[in-house]
Amino acid sequence: GRALLVLLLSATVSLLGGLIFGYELGIISGALLQLQTDFQLSCFKQEVLVSAVLVGALLASLAGGILIDRHGRRRAILVSSLVLLVGSLILTLARSFTVLVIGRMTVGFAISVSSMACCIYVSEMVAAHQRGLLVSLYEAGITVGILLSYALNYVFADVDEGWRYMFGLAIAPTAMQFLSILFLPVNPVKLSSWDSDCQKGLIPLQDTQDRASARREPYQEKHYSFLDLFRTRDNMRRRTLVGLGLVLFQQFTGQPNVLGYASKIFHSVGFQSNSSAILASVGLGAIKVVATLVAMALADKAGRRVLLMAGCVVMAISVTTIGLTSRMAPLAMARDCNAATGPNASHGISQRPLTPVLPQSAVSPVPPASGAVQSQAGPGFGATRSLTNVSASTQSKEVVPNPSLIQKRDLVGQHRKGTLESTGPPLSAALWAQHTVLNWITLLSMMAFVSAFSIGFGPMTWLVLSEIYPAGIRGRAFAFCNSFNWAANLLISLSFLDLIDAIGFSWMFLLYGLIGVMAVLFIYLFVPETKGQSLEEIDQQFSRKR
Repeated sequence: GRALLVLLLSATVSLLGGLIFGYELGIISGALLQLQTDFQLSCFKQEVLVSAVLVGALLASLAGGILIDRHGRRRAILVSSLVLLVGSLILTLARSFTVLVIGRMTVGFAISVSSMACCIYVSEMVAAHQRGLLVSLYEAGITVGILLSYALNYVFADVDEGWRYMFGLAIAPTAMQFLSILFLPVNPVKLSSWDSDCQKGLIPLQDTQDRASARREPYQEKHYSFLDLFRTRDNMRRRTLVGLGLVLFQQFTGQPNVLGYASKIFHSVGFQSNSSAILASVGLGAIKVVATLVAMALADKAGRRVLLMAGCVVMAISVTTIGLTSRMAPLAMARDCNAATGPNASHGISQRPLTPVLPQSAVSPVPPASGAVQSQAGPGFGATRSLTNVSASTQSKEVVPNPSLIQKRDLVGQHRKGTLESTGPPLSAALWAQHTVLNWITLLSMMAFVSAFSIGFGPMTWLVLSEIYPAGIRGRAFAFCNSFNWAANLLISLSFLDLIDAIGFSWMFLLYGLIGVMAVLFIYLFVPETKGQSLEEIDQQFSRKR
């Protein structure tokens, strides 16, 4: 009975930890649409607000490892829950941009400490044959959290100061997690019905003799300094290589941008209003949840290595496809982040084109004084479909005042009324049809990418990281790898739009495809299989083997 209770509470802590993490990462996309108007946020200020969470998380991953190793996993989760409650309150009551940034940094710090402590704590609590399932539950929590945040973005889209509710609702799961952890033991307990899986270790090298001798040897917990991560002692340098390789490839295969700019990609495909783009993102979130559940079911059967490699292959194919289709039908990715100066002001649909979408003659030149939307989309490109009534032969198109489009805080800037002068050639029906197909291929590729990430890199990276280090240095090692994870995420998110300016959208995604192929090779050569082995077995084999 006790074992079952501990198992259920461990699962609850893992799931809620992930849920809060995903919710906080996802909620900003909807809140930003309102904050943009309420606080008159410039492009730069919006980037700062989005990045504040990542900066907080990066700071936490530098300091959090010491907290986890010195004061224990359970206490680290309790502290992170309290910090998160404070951060959520700061955001809910914020009256200025500075307070918003401080609130988001506080939240980032808390979710980062919680993410590391949850994965390590749960992996130490459960038996070898359940470890994959329960640590993957954390990733499932993240996907549910992201989905929940998209749904609430939609619910509060038209509520006045709805962003306060969005930020404030994080308090409920945080309080639940705090209460759950109070009932769990301080140190991982060894119960007779379980594997002696409390001292976690590393990588299985499938050799039955080694496994037998690992079982016979009494497990001695060793003490490590931080610098041991870079030494040959107990093969620590190889473990660090595996950890860093996984977190860096997880980011550099383009995942933050495909998710973070999902709404913009949906806008390009033709979901024009806020509501429809957010709804489409909810569909993406649902796919993520289903894929993560598949990964949970397979983690302890197929194994970590197989899922990582399979996911990587599909991701590489998907981003390459997006790159190729966007070469044929350029996506109108635009810096649409100019804040309105008043309720009736228009935001330009693009400050500058992020891809050479069209030869200059075909772009519709609109004098800004006319209060009309600037269109950088090309002839036959789906992005203008629901924004303007397009007639194949007309030279002048009137913007339809669709009630769902005229919201004071639409992502794609709008105006009450205006005309678009077109100097380009009449649009051909064939071009429309051709590009519609390409746009849908882009959309399906994005869905395949998200599914593959949620089966491979999403859950398996953290599972392997929580398994490959000895107990004495696990917290610091996990935090060290995690700091590279956040730094890479920050770098990619901040540089995405500038890189598209420099090399173009399609080349950017083709580059992600190339990195995906490199990731497959890395996993094949360096990442061993860890399924079904206790942490001591993994660690002892790894220490002896070269």
